[in-house]
Amino acid sequence: MTPILAALLGALTVLGVIALRARFASFTAQRPADYASGPAFDLRRHLNGPLACDGVIFGPTGRVTSRFVADMEGRWEGSTGTLSEEFRYDSGSIQHRAWTLALGEGGRIIATAPDVVGQGEGRVAGSGVMLRYRIRLTPEAGGHVLDVVDWMYLMENGTIMNRSQFRKFGIKVAELVATMRPVEKPATLALAAE
Repeated sequence: MTPILAALLGALTVLGVIALRARFASFTAQRPADYASGPAFDLRRHLNGPLACDGVIFGPTGRVTSRFVADMEGRWEGSTGTLSEEFRYDSGSIQHRAWTLALGEGGRIIATAPDVVGQGEGRVAGSGVMLRYRIRLTPEAGGHVLDVVDWMYLMENGTIMNRSQFRKFGIKVAELVATMRPVEKPATLALAAE
């Protein structure tokens, strides 16, 4: 075997291993059916009313590039809901987003927002929710369009863990990890204090 052929064969093997890993052993390899057991994630219940959110954004090198807190409010009419979000970043910037979520048969979800290109599609199964969509960054952030895989996992205590990966040309450029939890109503807080 010539050295050039051996190098080419080696490179193809490495690419094959990378492709197999990405398909079967990575964040993007998850499927909603993987979470069919566990507490049932009902978006109309768990993304309803006021929610508090805390999170971090990791850059392409894996280091934290931004921290945020957010106030969210979910409202539902039948199988259509709105999730309004206000993010406050450690840089001092504030971002607003309003998602429209439509629930369909078999756990199907259609999601739209002003900065989402087209519509996002996803599925809920058991304790997991997966959404895929394309998001346009603000002009201050470069205006790029990124492919997003967004997972939410319902915990036994009602807290929602959120992990999202953002990719450009298939390369991960950012990752978000956040928690969302219901905000107790004032009457509940008063009863709890007694």
